[in-house]
Amino acid sequence: MAEKKVSSLPAKLINGGVAGLVGVTCVFPIDLAKTRLQNQQGVQVYEGMMDCLAKTVRSEGYFGCYRGAAVNLTLVTPEKAIKLAANDIFRQKLSKDGHLPLWGEVLAGCGAGTCQVVVTTPMEMLKIQLQDAGRLAAQRPVPTAAQAAGPAQSVVADPPARPSPPVRASATSITVELLKTRGLAGLYRGAGATLMRDVPFSMIYFPLFANLNALGRERVGDVQTRAPFWQSFLAGCGAGSVAAVAVTPLDVIKTRLQTLQKGDGEDTYKGIVDCTRRIMAREGPSAFLKGATCRALVIAPLFGIAQGVYFLGVGETLLGLLE
Repeated sequence: MAEKKVSSLPAKLINGGVAGLVGVTCVFPIDLAKTRLQNQQGVQVYEGMMDCLAKTVRSEGYFGCYRGAAVNLTLVTPEKAIKLAANDIFRQKLSKDGHLPLWGEVLAGCGAGTCQVVVTTPMEMLKIQLQDAGRLAAQRPVPTAAQAAGPAQSVVADPPARPSPPVRASATSITVELLKTRGLAGLYRGAGATLMRDVPFSMIYFPLFANLNALGRERVGDVQTRAPFWQSFLAGCGAGSVAAVAVTPLDVIKTRLQTLQKGDGEDTYKGIVDCTRRIMAREGPSAFLKGATCRALVIAPLFGIAQGVYFLGVGETLLGLLE
């Protein structure tokens, strides 16, 4: 089957959006575990991914694993749509006579990673605060029965009022607070670190995916035969996992910089260089690989689903039904 003609920009945006929604719904709990593991500094609340997920379900319920998912599901559509569509557009512009050299593939990935940061940074900023709230709550000491009861009360005195449970922050309240106190720049805290992570990721991912997806495919004249769904899916999984692990140290730095509330004895950072230096001095080189397994397990199916949907042409089908 010959490669289909170039799809329209609306179709690319729909494909990216649908892929992002499906993928995030499937892997969000692992992403939550990744954030909590990366933010651990002194007190080790969780021993690993499975321990983190088990403790989260016990203390916060099943839906506690989806804290921050609403933000991700809302903004992942434009984020994934921009990323996939931008890469496709850059590849078309840089190719000559249907051929794109390796430097063009890397440059197209660089452009895609740069474009998506506009949406990725505020999405990650809000998501991380919501995801990490459970870890911070688990660090707080639980009062004993005697402490909870307080001093002995007289028979006639009114019983003391019970302290109200802490109010759970929402994405809306965090956004309002950031805009009030820090302006628009508050939502883009860590933008440099996000760019530093996403550009190398895209420079690795897109060329690797394109080459894996082209394996075993014949060319009919200047047109290459279309990859089957399973090949696009596996190519997306393979390229995604390699790129995810490769940039994990940069993701750790980004996560630490974007986390606003810290636990007892945890470091705060002034910038990328200060964060890198403090992590190395206090926790050692292994800290830069925290959450690497989680990232591979998140990104592999996320981009496998994304490329599968993209190459199935869901956007083209939907637009065709509307015509």
